[in-house]
Amino acid sequence: MRTVLVTGPGGAGRTTVAAATALAAARAGRRVLLLTGDPGPVPGAVLGTPLPDGGGDARRPFGPPVEAAPGLWAARIATGEHFTALAGELQERGAALFDLLGAAPLDPEEFTELPGAEPLALLAALRAAHGAGERWELVVVDMPPGHDTVRLLALPGQLRRYLRRLLPPERQAARALRPVLAQLAGVPMPAQRLYELAGRWDAELAAVQDVLDAEGTTVHLVAEPGPLTADALRTVRAGLALHGCRLGALVANRLLPDGDDPWQAGRAEAQRTALKGLYEEYGAVPVVELPHFGRDPLGIDGSAGPGGLDGPAAAVGPVPPPPPAPVPTVEDRLAEDNLLVWRLPLPGAERDRIGLVRRGDELIVAVGPFRRALPLPSALRRCTVSGAGLRDGALCVRFTPDPELWPRTGR
Repeated sequence: MRTVLVTGPGGAGRTTVAAATALAAARAGRRVLLLTGDPGPVPGAVLGTPLPDGGGDARRPFGPPVEAAPGLWAARIATGEHFTALAGELQERGAALFDLLGAAPLDPEEFTELPGAEPLALLAALRAAHGAGERWELVVVDMPPGHDTVRLLALPGQLRRYLRRLLPPERQAARALRPVLAQLAGVPMPAQRLYELAGRWDAELAAVQDVLDAEGTTVHLVAEPGPLTADALRTVRAGLALHGCRLGALVANRLLPDGDDPWQAGRAEAQRTALKGLYEEYGAVPVVELPHFGRDPLGIDGSAGPGGLDGPAAAVGPVPPPPPAPVPTVEDRLAEDNLLVWRLPLPGAERDRIGLVRRGDELIVAVGPFRRALPLPSALRRCTVSGAGLRDGALCVRFTPDPELWPRTGR
């Protein structure tokens, strides 16, 4: 199964490109599911098919898929239902702790989704779309704007790290002592259910991470070429690489043709200049050119408005094959320089927006507003950081073996 996550700067036409990508794949004979978290009317208007709100549950947190065209189904992510199910499970599992604190449980009608509920629901929906019994060959997701998408894709790994730090699995070995501790303290100890819940969440997050890390999962960036386009995309591209995401394509949207009107001619020239720069910067990444159709596509064949998705779908074409993942590698330079170099691919990163902190067996890397804690390979854990530099789109971190920890060779 392939997955295409469509994102880009706000106002670049992400929803239209996501719908066109899904339609093009359906027209090529694939069974496609288009997921959107947009609660407004735009996705339904673009497809010419209303998408029902709600209807999801804990097992499949998106509404009933609607067939928008032969082979193409679309559904809206049910954020409210997913949050209610999640909050209810947490309250049920933590009942003993809440009783200890004297807290009154909430009724299901009192649960109202909180800020941050949308990313969790989207990730759960993506995982459910890949679950057993689903029949899709391609899942296309209309994602939030670029910076929000990077943070969303980083969420499973970050939450799993927090769970391991706050509720380490090895602490469960002490559960046999809890009845004794409860008698000594005069109060009940936290229930085993809390650890069971943490284990279940960890398994769910690991399943989501497997979907994001799968070879067939790619991110497509959508942008309207202009003077500020490269800067708007650069940090997002570096953030995606930091979290190991495959960049499958760059969609240059709303390209204007030449014309007699001076404004249009000047705008078209500016777009061509910006597009040339994007081709040079993105190298081997496929660039898809999408012309400006003079109106917002509405409906599959234009039946719901002045123009439909047929033109954009034909211009988008088939989904390109997935590229290799940006995987860190270790370069052995012990014989020449007594160094090991950890090479982290970060295309788009800028030297003055990179930060590094060594913490135990992890290297915390910051690229602009994005951060990731990367576990060090075993050989590098016995080394000290001796320097770093950005070269050819990669962060090269130099490690020097620690004489106290590095194996000594015989004379």
